[in-house]
Amino acid sequence: MSEISSAIKMLCEEKGLEYNLVIEAVETALAAAYRKDYGEKNQNIKVKFNPDTGETKVYDVKNIVDNLSAEEEEEMLNNLQNPEAAHKKQKEEEEKKREEKEKKEEKGEKSEEEGEEEEKKKFNPKTDIQLKEALIFKHDAKVGDELMLDLPIPESYGRMAAQTAKQVIIQKIREMERDMILSEFKDKENEVVSGVVQRREGRLVFVDLGKTIGLLPAEEQIYTERYNPNDRYKFFIKEVREGHKGPEVILSRRSEEILKKVFYLEIPEISNGLVEIKAVAREAGSRSKVAIWTEEENIDPVGSCVGQRGSRVQTIISELGGEKIDIIEFDEDPVKFIANALSPAKAISIDLDEEEHKASVKVASDKLSLAIGKSGQNVRLAARLTGWKIDIIEENEEGEEKKIIGSEEDGNLIVDKTKEEDEEEEVKEENNDEATEEKKGEVKEEKEEDKKEEVEEDEEDDKEDDKEDEENSVDEEEEENTEEEDKKKVEKEKK
Repeated sequence: MSEISSAIKMLCEEKGLEYNLVIEAVETALAAAYRKDYGEKNQNIKVKFNPDTGETKVYDVKNIVDNLSAEEEEEMLNNLQNPEAAHKKQKEEEEKKREEKEKKEEKGEKSEEEGEEEEKKKFNPKTDIQLKEALIFKHDAKVGDELMLDLPIPESYGRMAAQTAKQVIIQKIREMERDMILSEFKDKENEVVSGVVQRREGRLVFVDLGKTIGLLPAEEQIYTERYNPNDRYKFFIKEVREGHKGPEVILSRRSEEILKKVFYLEIPEISNGLVEIKAVAREAGSRSKVAIWTEEENIDPVGSCVGQRGSRVQTIISELGGEKIDIIEFDEDPVKFIANALSPAKAISIDLDEEEHKASVKVASDKLSLAIGKSGQNVRLAARLTGWKIDIIEENEEGEEKKIIGSEEDGNLIVDKTKEEDEEEEVKEENNDEATEEKKGEVKEEKEEDKKEEVEEDEEDDKEDDKEDEENSVDEEEEENTEEEDKKKVEKEKK
């Protein structure tokens, strides 16, 4: 075995590729390298590579067609001599044909000549050869056969040719990997797989699935889980699609299929087919209800799922990140099934309305909170699990009944209000309005008082200023009087 053959086999084992496909990629790369250094115009080059010996053979492959007419042959020669004009002419002919085709499609017509023209294939000198020319190389040549003409084998390739061959091989191997991953995970769509969290970018989580990287969008994540690097989880493959950089595997942690898969793996009775999961209702990260059923009389379906001292169900809860799980026994009788689905609450009676597919469940006042659940979660999950609309009706000790809450088949809640509750709400609203008006009045009074205080302070300031002015004027008059008296005294002394 040559070094090339062993290297190719190692590559196939590492990437999981087929040996023949890698050999084809090498042959395509060698043909591109030959065309780069030694190829001529209108040569359809193909290379045969022997990995064991490392030898190559180069061929110019042609398809044998009927002889052309004199006009067609002359046109072909003109096209070969002036390829630019031929290219322009070909474009113009294609545009004319397209316009004619559009016009006929609008009219809803299609001629026989057009069909014949479509079927007729044009002569391509790169891939085709006339019968008369083929007979020169092969005496028993026939129309439709493939003619392989030997080309000289080069001793070495140039640097640019080697670089071209390298790029072709890399591109081909990438394409094979993409196709292999796409086909493999397309078959696993809507299944549950195990993966390791690789990294986070914003709200997007990248998960290592072995051969490829899966994407866990924010809307498919559970709000209680953190998804730290190297954490291992089970994921539901929601969608496999072709992306710009290869296949994209969209994952989910909110799917009900994850819960079914964990039950299948952890409970032998379910994996053996002795116990069957009939229905699942899940609010991811919070609570789930699972309806199970068995035909075997000697098997307790609920006990087999719970396990000794809850060992089995605790394993499932830890796998789902602490999500609470209610295991319910399925019953073909809808009354018993609805009663089981509303557990841990116990119903006094259940009345069914087959036409509206609705169940009215009466519960005692002390069991009302259990029947409804936190934010209506218990009745919502029970409605999804059973497929029935469920109305919860409270029955007092005096025998009075009052509808508290209803749930649609999809789990949407409908809250009913009595007249007394409506009156109470109206009174509350009126009281709130009065309180707001009183507050507004108080605020106005405070503002007015503040304004009055400001006015009084201004008046007092003005009075003080007036007093100061009067005192200053008196002082000035006294000073003037003293000055006059002094003057008079001086005059008297002079006299």
